Amino acid sequence: MHRKRVGCALALGVLLCAVWVSRPSANEEFPFGRELLLDTQPMKGSKRIPGIEIDSDGIAAIDLWCNTMQGRAIVSADAITISTGEKTDRPCAPERAQADDDLAAALAQVTHWRWEGESLVMDGAKELRFRLHTN
Repeated sequence: MHRKRVGCALALGVLLCAVWVSRPSANEEFPFGRELLLDTQPMKGSKRIPGIEIDSDGIAAIDLWCNTMQGRAIVSADAITISTGEKTDRPCAPERAQADDDLAAALAQVTHWRWEGESLVMDGAKELRFRLHTN
């Protein structure tokens, strides 16, 4: 009787492990509709951190260091292309305006994305690391 229970418990354990391993992880899929924050510290004198949210229809809302912009994104498997639109014309300190331009250019050059632990990494001319925004 005891051997039968141990055998059933082992079989159940193997089955549960197989189901868990074959189950796709949330980190394997692109997080459409979720706000992603650039993995960095705010600039001196501000609490703002740039972020991006890409809907499943490809509409991208992009918050830069000072301004915002709309864009379009095409995500397919591990490939990604982001087309940025016009920035809002909010008055910014010169270093923030330059940081906006640099980030917009880096986003326009990304070609691939991947999960690395809890970070979504976008590769291009410059590697951009994002984390899911949690409240």
